[in-house]
Amino acid sequence: MTTEFAYMPSVTDSRTYLVTGSAGFIGYHVANALLKRGRPVVGFDNLNAYYDPALKRARLKELEKAAAEGGTSFTFIKGNLENTEELNACFEAHQFHRVIHLAAQAGVRHSITHPEEYVSSNLVGFANMLEACRTAKTPHLVYASTSSIYGANTTSPFSESHGANHPLQLYSATKKANELMAHAYSHLYRLPTTGLRFFTVYGPWGRPDMALYLFTDAIVRGEPIQIFNNGEMSRDFTYVDDIVEGILRISEQVAEPDPDWDASAPDPSISNAPYRIYNIGNDHPVSLLDYVDALEGALGRKAIRTLIPMQPGDVKNTHADITKITESVGYRPATSVKDGVEKFVLWYKKYHDIK
Repeated sequence: MTTEFAYMPSVTDSRTYLVTGSAGFIGYHVANALLKRGRPVVGFDNLNAYYDPALKRARLKELEKAAAEGGTSFTFIKGNLENTEELNACFEAHQFHRVIHLAAQAGVRHSITHPEEYVSSNLVGFANMLEACRTAKTPHLVYASTSSIYGANTTSPFSESHGANHPLQLYSATKKANELMAHAYSHLYRLPTTGLRFFTVYGPWGRPDMALYLFTDAIVRGEPIQIFNNGEMSRDFTYVDDIVEGILRISEQVAEPDPDWDASAPDPSISNAPYRIYNIGNDHPVSLLDYVDALEGALGRKAIRTLIPMQPGDVKNTHADITKITESVGYRPATSVKDGVEKFVLWYKKYHDIK
């Protein structure tokens, strides 16, 4: 474990948050929002080379600035979840008000060619996180799951009360395993855990391997974009600021046992243990072709469209039923795809210095 830097003025709010994956896309935005609200944050990330680490470093610099502007502290630790000594040292050095665990090996297609990375980070790393939280008596662990967990299920919209037992690739299988592992710890040790199934998150500082970034790169360079399943796909695209607001609201609502849970007809999203699962999406699917239209409008350029078949492990449509999270914390996504894509393009041009 390496503490790479720390911005630490006098801090009046001692409720420190651990955000793993803080140099990643969603983790950066969560840490940034907390810092702007004056909350001390410890970031934990291994800065791996799944995509350009320079983008991750740039995000960390922004977090240093946010800490300075918010008058609070940001400590970044470079470490691996799989290394128990590094993770335990982090927990021994800090007492966390909340743990928001967003570190994982991401990427659906990458899991088909590099399964060992997902076993290491998403299974071993998550087991280590659960054990660290148990030992530290963490008040609430909030962790990232995924909409990919619904797999072969075609009932729409996807509800947390539906089964999610037929994953189509290892990435979603590891996330399903995380939910089961979390329940075991919630049951055995009364560790409050909440899993959030993210639906196609996009926005500024996004991952270069995701469609919006890939499409933008290609259009700017005058190169073709690949549109899967001949464009006959839709996604519940959810803007990152909406996701962050939901995460922070959920983090403050500590999971509790549900007295109405029925063991003879169990709802998989609740339990008689302090355990919850929520969808967090937009509840408004948009076709992939309309998504490209929005990007063309924001860039003022037309894409060269290449239609190709569905890729292994992919699904045709996603649609989040967000009733549960709306009722629990008042989560209401407010950003249209048109507005969200425009915000991404503005950031992209600034980051890449495109006039």
